[in-house]
Amino acid sequence: KKTWLLCLLFLFGIIALPVQGQAPTSTPVIPSQVTDPTTLHSCGLPAATSQFTSASSFFTFNMTADCTYSRWTAGDIQAILYFASGEFTINGNGYSISGPPHSYTIFVQNSGTVLNLNDVTITDSGNLPVVQVSGSARLNARNVIFRNNNSQAVLSLVTSASAVLQNVQFLNNRQEALGATTEIGSAISAASGSTVTITNGIFTGNRNFGSETDVVTADDTGSHVRLMGCMTFQNNVRADGRTAAQDHGAYDSGRVTDSRTGACPAGLIFSKKSKKTATPRPSATARPLATTCIDLHQATGIAVHATYGLGSGVQCQRLGGGGIGLQSIVDAGFIDAVDIWGYVEQGVEVCFPQLGELLFLDARAMPRAVAPLASTIVNGMTCGAIETPGSIVLMPHS
Repeated sequence: KKTWLLCLLFLFGIIALPVQGQAPTSTPVIPSQVTDPTTLHSCGLPAATSQFTSASSFFTFNMTADCTYSRWTAGDIQAILYFASGEFTINGNGYSISGPPHSYTIFVQNSGTVLNLNDVTITDSGNLPVVQVSGSARLNARNVIFRNNNSQAVLSLVTSASAVLQNVQFLNNRQEALGATTEIGSAISAASGSTVTITNGIFTGNRNFGSETDVVTADDTGSHVRLMGCMTFQNNVRADGRTAAQDHGAYDSGRVTDSRTGACPAGLIFSKKSKKTATPRPSATARPLATTCIDLHQATGIAVHATYGLGSGVQCQRLGGGGIGLQSIVDAGFIDAVDIWGYVEQGVEVCFPQLGELLFLDARAMPRAVAPLASTIVNGMTCGAIETPGSIVLMPHS
């Protein structure tokens, strides 16, 4: 029977124009003939249903056009982009991904699997969760819009999964029939010990199914949702289309931490331009480069973000006084310092988990030229961005 089901699964390719209930399963059905693609469609993503592991050919995807998936097979559960092990990055560059009905558009699964999703719109997908994260996997999403999807929860996390979302929008999504599944938010559902942290989010015009009333939910099995920064809940409705839906309700009491600081500006201000025109640096191999910036964050709490992902070739190293090499900075009592090199021209942001002022030591000069670096405060962290190699030093406020 399983073989028969697998044989039914087919996917055509990506077409030029967008295409417009079944309970989630722990593992999606993947066609047996589809494994690791060795070529990509001109839009920058695989042309057909694909699964990826730590042995895959591609780890970073840079979109160059809107990608739309369609298929004709009905009744079977399918994941369009399935990530089973390793770390991957999709840089949308302002473009969109449209998935077919009766499918997960993105499925991330298994401990240690990470997907970084940046600057992309996911639209016209359903009716399973559009993005499912399962089995202790992790989703990092920055500047992502979920719009006009007909699905269960747009983003669903189960089995100790986690997600860190920054500058996200859930706009005009419609929740579909849930079958026996209950208490799932129309936008986000955290279940079975999963956690979600959202910094800056807009939830507008989403519609719940049946008796469901909440936009964001966390169940009672150790799941937790944290709402931080600016947060807007507006014009979300229940199934009748008139009665207001709750941001999060009594069902989530104690499991949704609401620390919002106010409403977000209309549309959110994304940190990167839409449809970025910069061309990614070509690589002699698609195998991942050393991810020293990830190791840095795990060891020190210093967060680094790169336009094309931390596997794109950017490298990081924490510096002591000897590494800084300027006695005046050491004597002034610097707090922390990081050296950034490799593929820095793509744009790299560094955030220190303390407050202070930033200096930039430009590696193009010898000795290194020192200049103030503009900074912003994000959730108690001091952040600065660079596009040339050098060292960023955190100093006490003068």
